[in-house]
Amino acid sequence: MKQLHKQSSINHRRDEEILIPQTPPYSPKSLKHPRSLPRSINYLFKEQRLLFIFIGILIGSTFFILQPTLSRLGPTETHPSIPKSFSNNVVSHTQEFSVSNQNPIHGKMGRVPVGIGRRRMRIVVTGGAGFVGSHLVDKLIGRGDEVIVIDNFFTGRKENVVHLFGNPRFELIRHDVVEPILLEVDQIYHLACPASPVHYKYNPVKTIKTNVMGTLNMLGLAKRVGARFLLTSTSEVYGDPLQHPQKETYWGNVNPIGERSCYDEGKRTAETLTMDYHRGDGVEVRIARIFNTYGPRMCLDDGRVVSNFVAQAIRKQPMTVYGDGKQTRSFQYVSDLVCLPVYYHNFFWLMDSLL
Repeated sequence: MKQLHKQSSINHRRDEEILIPQTPPYSPKSLKHPRSLPRSINYLFKEQRLLFIFIGILIGSTFFILQPTLSRLGPTETHPSIPKSFSNNVVSHTQEFSVSNQNPIHGKMGRVPVGIGRRRMRIVVTGGAGFVGSHLVDKLIGRGDEVIVIDNFFTGRKENVVHLFGNPRFELIRHDVVEPILLEVDQIYHLACPASPVHYKYNPVKTIKTNVMGTLNMLGLAKRVGARFLLTSTSEVYGDPLQHPQKETYWGNVNPIGERSCYDEGKRTAETLTMDYHRGDGVEVRIARIFNTYGPRMCLDDGRVVSNFVAQAIRKQPMTVYGDGKQTRSFQYVSDLVCLPVYYHNFFWLMDSLL
């Protein structure tokens, strides 16, 4: 029995060996021989390919020879696809160069290098639906940039920017800067914060969170995308100043526990964060300390001096004189205010392009 079992197992293995096909040994694929030079020349001469090559060379040479002659025949005109803001910048820079050289050629302006023309930038304005923010957005749109407005409409109003809704270079996002947001922009104008005592005293914790967390988020965005950052601070960082006028070297006379501290100390902290990001992370920053501003779109009942004066005059109420009437205040019209940061950014842009 053992022999029969052994013999059957041997036969079974032989059957398996017979069923398994014998695969030939692996041999690498033979490499193709490169085309010989006569074969390539033969391909080139077939179907008149060489004739078409010569015709193409002749047409290209004729175009480049005749191009200078054609350009001298007609007057140079501004290309219709160039935006108006670009052409205005070219004219302004050309006039400056003509005056500086004092050598105009028959009253005509010479050519301006292409690098001088300002490219269109993508800018985010936080608090862009507010009083100052909406005027700043108008200024940026007017010079040809693309603007993204971020506003939670705590004090801002859609009526301030409704005239821009049909503009393809304008975008409005309802968002609170206390929460992070991801955008791809070139510049950031950070204006988001209630600025009048009536508004920032209504919710002081929200006010200081907007100043601290909102500024942190916008600075983080500027660091991430390499954008230039402008913080709109306030004259309130000086507190109750002991000197007039205040110099930038003056550190102020502040009250960190008063009713207005949510705004005053919040802006001071925002300035601190801005400079720390500049020194520590190389973020390019600007800080603008804004004083009393007035103009269109200002809220009538925001509790400020000018708005209170106008509101009482319209309502035929007795006009309030604050203090003893001998104190001094600094006022500026809103259109003058929004020109300053725009000019400041343009000045540094021009220096960067020329250096």
